[in-house]
Amino acid sequence: MMRKRMVYFSVVAGLLLVGTLTWNLTARAAYESAEYKVIESDGDFEIREYPDLILAATTAKLDAQGRDGSFMKLFRYISGANDSEQKISMTTPVFMEKDQTDAESRMGFVMPKEVAVEGVPTPTGEGVAIRKRAGGRFAVYRFSGRLDEKLAKESETKLREWMKTKGLTAAPDSPGSSNIESAAYDPPFTPGPLRRNEILIRLK
Repeated sequence: MMRKRMVYFSVVAGLLLVGTLTWNLTARAAYESAEYKVIESDGDFEIREYPDLILAATTAKLDAQGRDGSFMKLFRYISGANDSEQKISMTTPVFMEKDQTDAESRMGFVMPKEVAVEGVPTPTGEGVAIRKRAGGRFAVYRFSGRLDEKLAKESETKLREWMKTKGLTAAPDSPGSSNIESAAYDPPFTPGPLRRNEILIRLK
């Protein structure tokens, strides 16, 4: 009896895991994602070429995971808090770019390609600005888990070690910002093991 019960619970747990994974992948696929070209792939590491992207951005704390109000500022913007009162589709990923002091980061929503071409509406909400993320070549490391400062630092170390083996050099920091970014692809309620996160370092 006990063995049957254990088998039953194992089957149910397996079905729930498969269902959650399938739902998560389907939900992620429903969003437009920032385009890039893969130059080289090595397991969880890649070299990518990105075009210029237009972002709606605000200041944020990485460990806050958007709970500091930064996510809602950007969400209100795409929900109509702009001079056209235009509703803008959510995209992936959400980029987090550190400043040179590590005191804070900038969280950015990528504007859909159609909106970027037709003209991005001006934010009316406080603390939101439109900026260009310059295209270029990036080294990228992909990983799962709840993205916080500790996990980001560990992942950055792994990426830099991989870059050394490939003879890749990071680009110098630009004025006011770092050459390091993190990217999150999933809603906040997604379980850590199913989340897609990335660390990106701009290459020289």
